[in-house]
Amino acid sequence: MRHGKKFNHLGRKTAHRKAMLSNMACSLIEHKRITTTVAKAKALRVFVEPILTKSKNDTTHNRRTAFRYLRNKYAVTELFREVAPKIADRPGGYTRIIRTGNRLGDNAEMCMIELVDFNEIYGNDKAKKTTRRSRRGGKKATVAKEEE
Repeated sequence: MRHGKKFNHLGRKTAHRKAMLSNMACSLIEHKRITTTVAKAKALRVFVEPILTKSKNDTTHNRRTAFRYLRNKYAVTELFREVAPKIADRPGGYTRIIRTGNRLGDNAEMCMIELVDFNEIYGNDKAKKTTRRSRRGGKKATVAKEEE
């Protein structure tokens, strides 16, 4: 019985699927953004987010666990050196999927999957902190009235 075994097989045998997800995860860690189909991106998100969570705590055991999934020592080094410090304060949701339309050849639904903290457009915290100015004057007007 297959109760509770619910994940996308992506039309591949187990070894091929694991190798493909491992390669995609290494590319995502190296390039911070990759373009793929929506189905593969959703499968990759499930595959890579626990690895990113493990990378927050830099121990030998966590490095070996990450290497077991990624099978690429350069990707593991990049993960623990550059990616982990940036995602350290984030409680989850390390990836973002942005749909980009359909592929020309077979009309497959395409998307970009990216690491959230490495996108300057969406993750611009300095732009969020600027306050809007109201027409009434706000804080500056009240401070000026108190000084008079």
